[in-house]
Amino acid sequence: MATSVLCCLRCCRDGGTGHIPLKEMPAVQLDTQHMGIWGIGVATQKVNLNQIPLGRDVHSLVMRNDGALYHNNEEKNRLPANSLPQEGDVVGITYDHVELNVYLNGKNMHCPASGIRGTVYPVVYVDDSAILDCQFSEFYHTPPPGFEKILFEQQIF
Repeated sequence: MATSVLCCLRCCRDGGTGHIPLKEMPAVQLDTQHMGIWGIGVATQKVNLNQIPLGRDVHSLVMRNDGALYHNNEEKNRLPANSLPQEGDVVGITYDHVELNVYLNGKNMHCPASGIRGTVYPVVYVDDSAILDCQFSEFYHTPPPGFEKILFEQQIF
């Protein structure tokens, strides 16, 4: 995985995954720069990040590049057929510790998904030459009320 940090995290090339711990009710946005295989969502620490697409087990809840939201190898919901992400679109997610909601270019797609339990982390994966610019703060579109950037947990000794 090739990553660089400017004001965002870029995931590109083949087989890249990443996760960071969540605190509060976060929002994440990604800009689809080059289409390929990708997914965005939440996962527990037990998820196998080397087996994509995610959403195959109880440890991840993701929206895949085809607009389907998967958890435990079950399609939980799907974006409307006329609203599938295209190159250059901004996909956003919010997670309130129960439901994962998807936004396309700032618009709520009204296709929530749930089912994952326990402490979760945001997860983004790419394959097949996909390139995504991930925003964990400084969003392109304002998150809905009650959601904000991801706050990183810090340990103080």
